[in-house]
Amino acid sequence: MNNLAYKRETFRNDYTYRNSPAAIRRFPFPFAEDQYMYSVNIEPHQPGAPGSIVEHAFDIDEHYVSECEDKLLTLAQDKGRYAALPHMMDAQWDFLELTMESLARDYPHLFTLAKDGDRWTWRNRPLEIEDSFVFGDASTLPLEPFDYMGRQTQGDFVLLDQREGTLFADAGFITSQADWSLAFDIGMSWHEWHGPVPQVEKMGIMDRALKFLMSLQQGSPVRRLNWTMTINPLLDTSPEHFPEWGPSKLTVTPQNAGEKAHLRVELQTMFRLPRSNAILFSIRCYLISLEELATYPRWAKRFHRVLKGLHPDLLEYKGIKVYHEAVLAWLSQHDDGAEIAVGTHPD
Repeated sequence: MNNLAYKRETFRNDYTYRNSPAAIRRFPFPFAEDQYMYSVNIEPHQPGAPGSIVEHAFDIDEHYVSECEDKLLTLAQDKGRYAALPHMMDAQWDFLELTMESLARDYPHLFTLAKDGDRWTWRNRPLEIEDSFVFGDASTLPLEPFDYMGRQTQGDFVLLDQREGTLFADAGFITSQADWSLAFDIGMSWHEWHGPVPQVEKMGIMDRALKFLMSLQQGSPVRRLNWTMTINPLLDTSPEHFPEWGPSKLTVTPQNAGEKAHLRVELQTMFRLPRSNAILFSIRCYLISLEELATYPRWAKRFHRVLKGLHPDLLEYKGIKVYHEAVLAWLSQHDDGAEIAVGTHPD
């Protein structure tokens, strides 16, 4: 998406967020079949098709400016959404280098990075930011390196430190999490962090995922998709603010589900970082209303079938149970029962 027109929209209060037809078409619909059970589904994070969300290392789309503005609102409301333990400073600079170099390479019309030895100059045209600093000297930046670029890159980020035979979530920039808390999870080990996910201990999924990530090599990032649902196009569904957004689950009816209920898909990417040997866990959130989803009939049909057969534990874990029947009723009108070929493509 080289010729972006940035939409001015909101992810709270009046909820003016909408997807353009182009954004709907490139939405990462996660279901290749009519049923779903939790899976790791990891693949190499290699450049994908032009215009797709995986064309580049970090996706910048029409929602970029508004998402970055929403990050600032969330941080102003709760400064605990950013946290970094002291030993993670090398990983912070790794993150800054990776994001700056990737964005400047992949979107040169939007971002510029000039280097003169350790003196770097960064220019972000959409956000009207320009700073010169000494790489490795945090005092020359207005914020810590992780905080500085976390505000300028769509999505959430966790820096995982590898030690004691496991991974620890020792730094995070989390403003659009799906019902989990950075303040609670900071410093946790891999299994502590993923403990609430149902069925995974029984299936051994997290053990296999940890083993895989511990062997992740620099220059060979990987990615996977995860999904849940959100009522209204709300990025910040944190447990700290559940009293504000939780009651919206009770407002969904078979009549308004198309507008209110949103499929929420996370593109999760993992990079081994060079100096610190930490792993960057990037969580990029994409939102689409059921009405927008239904502009491609095969997506609405498949999502209806997936939700209809979803394991009760997953319905509970993903917070869908309370409005499950209303969403099924709305989607059912788009499902004629015809067979759908395997695949996630929209047509």
